[in-house]
Amino acid sequence: MTGYGLSTADYANAKYSVEIKSLNSKFLELNLKYPKAFSDKELILRNVCSKDIERGKVSVSINIERASGEITGATINTALLTHYYNQLVAVNDKLNANSQNLLQTALTFPEVISYKEENVSEDEWSHLYSIFTQSLTNFNKFREDEGSVLKTDLELRIKNILSYFKSVEALEPKRLSAIRDKFAQFLEDAVGKINVDQNRFEQELIYYIDKIDITEEKTRLKSHCDYFIQTLASKDANGKKLGFISQEIGREINTMGAKANDAQMQQFVVGMKEELEKIKEQLLNVL
Repeated sequence: MTGYGLSTADYANAKYSVEIKSLNSKFLELNLKYPKAFSDKELILRNVCSKDIERGKVSVSINIERASGEITGATINTALLTHYYNQLVAVNDKLNANSQNLLQTALTFPEVISYKEENVSEDEWSHLYSIFTQSLTNFNKFREDEGSVLKTDLELRIKNILSYFKSVEALEPKRLSAIRDKFAQFLEDAVGKINVDQNRFEQELIYYIDKIDITEEKTRLKSHCDYFIQTLASKDANGKKLGFISQEIGREINTMGAKANDAQMQQFVVGMKEELEKIKEQLLNVL
């Protein structure tokens, strides 16, 4: 499910910000970006994200903007660099070599450049963690709002399927009557009305009508739709479960279409399939 959360705050002459973004994914794909000083806190952050976010392609970015007086970086040991450089120049002159990169070479020697290790106090970590949890709260609120919109849309799609379903039910008696009349007319044209064995005709008609009967499909389709709405109303994460139910709905719709043998009923079946495809697309966004 897509989501976005951002939280910022100031602390000790620095501005802290935590941004969380996610895209749809069947599993949790978590990417953490943070200052090196907080490397030992990665496991804590991952555990919290895994518990709260569950799934999605998630990016968590932690950024610290320090005041100019607080900025620290690499330190060059000038004395040691000069010592290495002079030695390189002496060797170069002795060998009568032609090198233009002596300073660059000297910079790569051991201990010429050193990096100051940043230490994070418990107060600073506590402050950052508070910002992180607030960003996570904003992120979840964003997804809840989106989920509410999705819930309304999914309910509408199921309602549309049931509307087509009612049209199929209303058409069912007319369909059977039309099939009987069609077969009777065919036999009359082929062999003549007086030559038709009515008992055999009724037996064959009953056998055929039983083959195209959709009573069971209608019962199961209505049951699956009701179960879908019931599951959708649950507060649990039921995205996968809703996906399975939608597959069962699709199975009943397909069977109903295969047995329809009626152009108008096929149109209603196509309408149900169209609504179901929209449901499947939306379910990719549901946890």
